[in-house]
Amino acid sequence: MVDLKGQYNNIKDVVNPAIQEVIETTAFINGPKVHEFQKNLEQYSGVKHVIPCANGTDALQIAMMGLGLKPGDEVITADFTFAATVEVIALLNLTPVLVDVNSDDFNINIDALKNAITPKTKAIVPVHLFGQCANMDAIMEIANENNLFVIEDNAQAIGATYTDKNGVKTKAGAIGHVSATSFFPSKNLGCYGDGGAIFTNNDDLAHTIRGIVNHGMYVRYHHDVVGVNSRLDSIQAAVLDAKLPHLDTYNRKRREAANKYDNAFKAIDNIETPYRNGGDDSHVFHQYTLKIKGVDRDALAQHLNENNIPCGVYYPIPLHKQKAYLDARYNEANFKVTNQLVQEVISLPMHTELDDEQIEYITSTIIKFING
Repeated sequence: MVDLKGQYNNIKDVVNPAIQEVIETTAFINGPKVHEFQKNLEQYSGVKHVIPCANGTDALQIAMMGLGLKPGDEVITADFTFAATVEVIALLNLTPVLVDVNSDDFNINIDALKNAITPKTKAIVPVHLFGQCANMDAIMEIANENNLFVIEDNAQAIGATYTDKNGVKTKAGAIGHVSATSFFPSKNLGCYGDGGAIFTNNDDLAHTIRGIVNHGMYVRYHHDVVGVNSRLDSIQAAVLDAKLPHLDTYNRKRREAANKYDNAFKAIDNIETPYRNGGDDSHVFHQYTLKIKGVDRDALAQHLNENNIPCGVYYPIPLHKQKAYLDARYNEANFKVTNQLVQEVISLPMHTELDDEQIEYITSTIIKFING
């Protein structure tokens, strides 16, 4: 699904010395490389504050802690996403409220979001799924009308551009009150271990979060807030800082691969290719996800595996059906799209090293299967 070795071979002349520098200086935690990467990512993203942390799941949890959400507060998010988005809500004794998504871009459905708001609702977590932003114009308008926080889950869309209704372009993760991202190795900007970051333009919130990530300390052994131990180590920061200048190129290569997939599948009625919600810069294709119609999706997945083609089903079970998040309040009639998507979606290899020969082999194998 990803070719991290191929990507590494193209940048090892930069990555290796950066890692070696950290080892030689022995500044392994919160060292100069972390601060350097933080500043460069702030500049790239157009956001005032980036606070690095240990992983993307921590980033979501810390963002919610920083906002001061209290047990019992309701947080609305999408049913069709990875469990990390909802597990931190439950972990903090907040109340997750899952809603359906759009059938085209897989992002949170605005009407479902509106219908889910109650007097206990305190926050919305839009997930920019598979590499493109949710409808942030509508989400921010709803949040402002109802005095709600917006926490962007930007683990899959770093580098994507959102164009608002006035034509203003903003990087994903710089729109809501706070956002969280992941630097898991397979992400568009991935490190060689675990890593994450919180973004915000709010000075006071940034100050609070900086304390939370470091045991609640601003001065050593003075614990001013309840915190956690969640820091990006310097070696991971060095890797990320070496890769950051390449991020736009990586995303462009993903879009080029996606376009080639699209062209190969355009005449196949049983395949629905990914929808682009905006201009060419709106989607960074963390995943290239098809919808398979009138064909056994699981049989196709098995066929691909038998032909040495990796594939993935993201996601096979809706969150509202997961044992950990069952809730008697949920009505199956409210999850029609998600329940359909989990039967149809399949994601194909998508990374910066895909070449034409690989794409031709992947697409022709799929088309032959569908055409019988």
